[in-house]
Amino acid sequence: DNKLIIPADTFAKGPLVLVRPKDSYYSIALRKKEDNTYTALLLKCTHQDNQLTAASDGFSCSLHGSAFNSDGQVIKGPAERALKSYPVSVEANSIIIHTKA
Repeated sequence: DNKLIIPADTFAKGPLVLVRPKDSYYSIALRKKEDNTYTALLLKCTHQDNQLTAASDGFSCSLHGSAFNSDGQVIKGPAERALKSYPVSVEANSIIIHTKA
């Protein structure tokens, strides 16, 4: 149904949750921001499609050293494009990542 539903209490231990959709090689980083909004970023390097590693301040690629900030913007190349982001909505006690527009 092109949605990932994550219980809101998943964030009890911290502001970042990694979610792996069924049949996907790449994880999605779901981050709760200080203003209680959420961002969802596909952890797929925009340089050569390598899986990214999450850090406290962003994401990094072990293949060629690209780095992205917590909003998915490139802070170190060779990647030139920001990470793919997904719309996120909140319904009752669930966070919903909409994986298809």
